[in-house]
Amino acid sequence: MLDPPSWTLPYDHALSAALARRGHQVCLLASPFLHGPSPVPAGYAREDVFLPRSSRLLRGRKRSRAGVVLRGLEYAPSVARARRRIDELAPDVVHVQWLGIPRYDRRWLRKLADSYPTVLTAHEVLPRRSEHQVDFWLEIFATVDRVVVHARVSGERLEALGVDPGKIEEIPHPAFETSNGTPIAPPRGTTLLFFGLIREYKGLDILIQALPEVVRAVPEARLVVAGDALDPVEPLRDLAVGLGVADRIEWRLGYVPGERIPELMESATIVVLPYRRIEASGVFADAIGHGRPAVVSDIGFIGEVVRRFGAGEAVPPEDPDALAAACVRLLGDESLLAAAVEGVEAARRALTWDAAAEAHERVYEEIVRR
Repeated sequence: MLDPPSWTLPYDHALSAALARRGHQVCLLASPFLHGPSPVPAGYAREDVFLPRSSRLLRGRKRSRAGVVLRGLEYAPSVARARRRIDELAPDVVHVQWLGIPRYDRRWLRKLADSYPTVLTAHEVLPRRSEHQVDFWLEIFATVDRVVVHARVSGERLEALGVDPGKIEEIPHPAFETSNGTPIAPPRGTTLLFFGLIREYKGLDILIQALPEVVRAVPEARLVVAGDALDPVEPLRDLAVGLGVADRIEWRLGYVPGERIPELMESATIVVLPYRRIEASGVFADAIGHGRPAVVSDIGFIGEVVRRFGAGEAVPPEDPDALAAACVRLLGDESLLAAAVEGVEAARRALTWDAAAEAHERVYEEIVRR
């Protein structure tokens, strides 16, 4: 399992552990996690062969220009080290979760795929900074044996781009399970939760624009913003002041470690994900795993799951009025909220890591057999 930038280390960890429970020997080759403590491997091995020096420099200073430059300089030697380690391990399958510098990665990935059956998970069909670089992504998709996506619509987008439909495998993103083992308390109150890294594409500004209408209809409503700010929050604070809702927002800035997520989720009535563009979300997987309905932009995996299971409401992206109306419906109608909780429970039962591991195992077996 490869994740050179460790962009989805919690996902890598949970999938590797689930595969290990099915009797597989899994080695995750990654880089030191920048956002907090790394998950402790459970039944699998993890080696941080990528970017060890720059990761130490960037820890706590993720926007450091010097660190970013060093990360770029260190990347090629890291890839060479990883290639040597892969050959030592001689795996049956190599599964790539992310690529750190795709324009460069396509070259070594081609050589890797010549030696081993190779799978790539397209957590995003076209990663945000590569949306205008379709040609080399098509080259990457053509190089690997299978491309895993999390949603039907993602597979359709790949087909529309020209990817061989026979290469595409849809495996839904599982729900993250509660980390403290305590029973899940049903949602109460009128608290909206925006959780996760604060980036422009996450649409927090859209939620703040929706908040005045939510407060008008549900006077006791409030918003908790919890997460690491990778983009500036001052414009968002100014927006809240200008709209007269600054006193309704509680800011809990900083990385939220796994052991604090259950308490954070328990304090929320619904989780709100007004994303502009995204196809899968670990935050959404946390919400489902902790029994919280969600109001989401109707895009990709998150929209599909909410609509399929009735686990909240899916609204058009970048539409504050629709977002506000959906939040008001769930906060103001106990029967609607209860129905959404039932939908969340159905999603939790279906979207398990063991089911995902079994689905990945079938993909691995098929490409090895071929």
